[in-house]
Amino acid sequence: YFQTMTPAPTTDPTPTNTPAAPQPSALPPPSEPSSSGPPTWKSTISQPPASEGTIPIPHRKPLLRLELRDLSSAGSQAFLRLLHASYALEDAVNSVLRLLYTGLDTDCIPPTRSVTLILRSMDGVAYTTGKDLDDDHKEIHFSTDYISQISDTRLKEEMKGVIVHEMVHCWQHNGQGTAPGGLIEGIADWVRLKAGYAPPHWRPHGDCDWDAGYERTGYFLEWLEKKHGPDIVRRINEGLRGCKYEEGEFWDKCCGSSIGKLWKGYQGTLE
Repeated sequence: YFQTMTPAPTTDPTPTNTPAAPQPSALPPPSEPSSSGPPTWKSTISQPPASEGTIPIPHRKPLLRLELRDLSSAGSQAFLRLLHASYALEDAVNSVLRLLYTGLDTDCIPPTRSVTLILRSMDGVAYTTGKDLDDDHKEIHFSTDYISQISDTRLKEEMKGVIVHEMVHCWQHNGQGTAPGGLIEGIADWVRLKAGYAPPHWRPHGDCDWDAGYERTGYFLEWLEKKHGPDIVRRINEGLRGCKYEEGEFWDKCCGSSIGKLWKGYQGTLE
């Protein structure tokens, strides 16, 4: 179960001395696929550079579903007006697989069998959970109340950004539930950042703990890429597969240093 996202401001926030809490938002994503026909698997986002290989393919192509609890709600109507659900969901899956699993064996990819995007009235923004009977079937719950409050100028990009973030939770590893929640959320926002959805108000912050989560940890992970190679987040995610998270051992194995020293190094670049 992942409870994610706090509401984004509908107007520009007034600058203060206290950094604003992480908020969902997004820059304009790549253009929509051609409407000449339905997309084929792996075709809905631009291919990565040759050095990164092609988008990894899981053993089973996941079934993607859309469920709308109230077609008459303003949020549901806005979603249907602005997004093609199959394109948006496949684009999100492909982004996650490319960024977290390129160069890794297919067996490293979680056996997610289906993802259902559920649009419904609820508090908050969105969360992802597995079905009680089978955790390989995931559900992304997305608030139509939240959708209806976003300005039209940002609405399409915001919905795509939220879907990409939540889709990460359908495919990432979590140290058998022992990894820090801030790291899990930071990886999700790192994917969003690398997929081209970095919101204009996001900024690196060092005035917090390394696992503050969301974009604050996401930018820290981006910095780790520069210091320890472009595959560092893939190695971090892989290190959380099938075993419990032990902080000292984990970071020494991934980066050859303690998380405290790594965070201080990052903070030094922000001074």
